[in-house]
Amino acid sequence: MAKPIPKMGSRKNGRIGSRKHTRKIPKGVIHVQASFNNTIVTVTDVQGRVISWSSAGTCGFKGTRRGTPFAAQTAAGSAIRTVTDQGMQRAEVMIKGPGLGRDAALRAIRRSGILLNFIRDVTPMPHNGCRSPKKRRV
Repeated sequence: MAKPIPKMGSRKNGRIGSRKHTRKIPKGVIHVQASFNNTIVTVTDVQGRVISWSSAGTCGFKGTRRGTPFAAQTAAGSAIRTVTDQGMQRAEVMIKGPGLGRDAALRAIRRSGILLNFIRDVTPMPHNGCRSPKKRRV
C-alpha cells in the first residue's frame, strides 16, 4: 500500500507554513529602547508586527557592558541586517529611554543605508499624576 502524501500544513512533516520566499517589506518602524542596563532594537512593519529584533544581551555582551554605546551600535546593526535582506528601504525611528545607547543606535541605523522618514523621541515624561482626592472628614 502506498504512503499518503503529507499535506503542506500538517505537523507530521514538521513544517506548518512555507517560508521559502521571504516577505518583501518596503517600509517599517524601528523602535529603540535604551535603558541604562541594556539597549533593545525592534523592527516592525507598519501594522506593528515584529520582523526582527536584537538587544545588546543577545549580541554577546554581559553585565555592565550591555549599557555601552558600542553594544547598542552592534545590536542595531544586527537587527537591521536581516530587514535590509528582506528589502526594507524606508523606516521611521522611535527612540525611548534615557540610556547611553540612544545616539549610537541612531548612528548605526543611519549608516545602514535605510532612508529615515522621521525620528521621534517617545520617552514617557512623568507629571506627578492626577490630583489625589480630598481628605475625608468624619
